[in-house]
Amino acid sequence: MASPSAAIPARSEKTPIFRFLAAVVLPPMHLLARYVLHNPQKVPASGAFVLAPNHFTEIDPVVMGIALWKVGRMPRFLAKASLFTIPVVGWLLRRSGQIPVDRAGTRGSDPLGAARKIANEGLGVVIYPEGSLTRDPDLWPMRGKTGAVRIALQQGIPIIPAAHWGTQKVMPRYARRISLFPRKTIHITFGDPVDLSAFQGRGLDSKTLAEATDVVMQAITVLVEELRNESAPLERWDPTKNKQSETGRFDRP
Repeated sequence: MASPSAAIPARSEKTPIFRFLAAVVLPPMHLLARYVLHNPQKVPASGAFVLAPNHFTEIDPVVMGIALWKVGRMPRFLAKASLFTIPVVGWLLRRSGQIPVDRAGTRGSDPLGAARKIANEGLGVVIYPEGSLTRDPDLWPMRGKTGAVRIALQQGIPIIPAAHWGTQKVMPRYARRISLFPRKTIHITFGDPVDLSAFQGRGLDSKTLAEATDVVMQAITVLVEELRNESAPLERWDPTKNKQSETGRFDRP
């Protein structure tokens, strides 16, 4: 496992809205867990990037948001469009530049276009390549979807793999309650930019995007293996092959 990081100085992306959110979120989250960051220097200090983490609990976005806050980059997520209709919550999401996504494909919804706009502004966009919580019974990264690599290849920006382990002790997959005591430890690590040079100049057809996505998922899986000190299954879990839907809650795989 990589050595934990030293403190990282704040940067100018910490706007008033993000400082407000941090003041609300950080105190209770620090009571729940301590956060150990590995290789934070691999997050670009400036400029656009796509961050591609693993995903196995519903509290993951908060954890990754805290990690990016600690390295001085402010996260923008693809968030459910329905959240933007909630009073106060929707206002905060819009003011902090979060991106509404409607899985049903509502007319006028263009999450990839919005993410590209943020990328063009030199900001960070967090996209979970798995698309939903992993269905793998042991919480290993499952098959990926192509949105993250599409943005990276179209815009020519780096895609940074990331992984975390320990959030399942705070909030198990599909759980409705948070475990308060004892205080947990969550490890978060970042990898080198994924080398997608083999795909540059190729048309972004489904085959190319699928191959590039597999490269990204492998990079994420290696990081998870390092944090867990275990080896992932040779074949990545695929919900379709295992007769599972893409969305919804499962008590068991």
